[in-house]
Amino acid sequence: MIDSLLEAIPLPAVLIGTDARLLGGNERAIRLQPNAGDRRAFILVFRQPGFSTAFEQCIRTRQPQTTVYLHTDEGHEIRYDVTCSYVEFGETKGVLACFRDVTEVEQAGEIRRDFVANVSHELKTPLTALLGFIETLQGPARNDDAARDRFLGIMGAEASRMNRLVGDLLSLSRVEEEARMRPTDSIDVADIVNTVVRNLCEVAKAQEVEISVQGLEAETKVLGDSDQLLQVFTNLIENAVKYGGSGGAVSVTFKSVDRDPFLRRPAVRIEVKDNGPGIDPLHIPRLTERFYRIDSHRSREMGGTGLGLAIVKHIVNRHRGRMKIESALGQGSTFAVILPKN
Repeated sequence: MIDSLLEAIPLPAVLIGTDARLLGGNERAIRLQPNAGDRRAFILVFRQPGFSTAFEQCIRTRQPQTTVYLHTDEGHEIRYDVTCSYVEFGETKGVLACFRDVTEVEQAGEIRRDFVANVSHELKTPLTALLGFIETLQGPARNDDAARDRFLGIMGAEASRMNRLVGDLLSLSRVEEEARMRPTDSIDVADIVNTVVRNLCEVAKAQEVEISVQGLEAETKVLGDSDQLLQVFTNLIENAVKYGGSGGAVSVTFKSVDRDPFLRRPAVRIEVKDNGPGIDPLHIPRLTERFYRIDSHRSREMGGTGLGLAIVKHIVNRHRGRMKIESALGQGSTFAVILPKN
């Protein structure tokens, strides 16, 4: 009877007798700890003092107790909230302990705290500069025309930086809201890339960079959101132009893929390649994290907010595609976007 009741609980659960020995554990608990179904002292199976303390208090007070149980699985730490409740089944008395996995909740909370801290930091720097220049213009530089013009130029740049940051935050929020809504419009990615290249021609000219588009004979029709894909390729191509080194070249290449091994269907691969200084492979896994920068000072000077590649990743995921980054120091970088064909 005890075993059938334990199996009916949709969480890992064990029943511990008043003598501190396990009386049973459901299949979920056995997957958590292989010895959870054995009739042995529970402290030999769940070797954490907090759990033992919660059990003892529950036996003594007959009131529910909570504790935390940390479990390591293949190098990953999993956090469980454990609820201990005093129960009686006929002649059987003991404590029912149920384990609830809260790892994702904890991680989400940590990500949220980091995000707020990063946003606060990114906004505080230009705001501090603006307030300082305003105070100076209201005081010592009130009648200094040269200083006023210089300070106003810096203030304009800092205000523009904050405006870009707010814009990227709004874009990221919209993309995350639509993450589960797959686009349904049939569009030609080649048309979008050609539009981006035309829009960036002045930026490329200023950097003395030549942008070329190759492989247009490939099939480039996908189901997508044209505005979001325009944002993706604007970000990738503009990054290649700005960070790839002046006087270089940026190539955008289309390739048809008969069957992508990850998407498991025909796809179109769009590669944005530059011949710049390249990226240390150590940084590549983190490039799509929010606010992650390899060179924070240079990124800010270029007008970067640290959110561009995070937005790209979310948009590509929404399109059920994937992004791949290949780079090495001194060998340039290639950012590839693989999208399932229409």
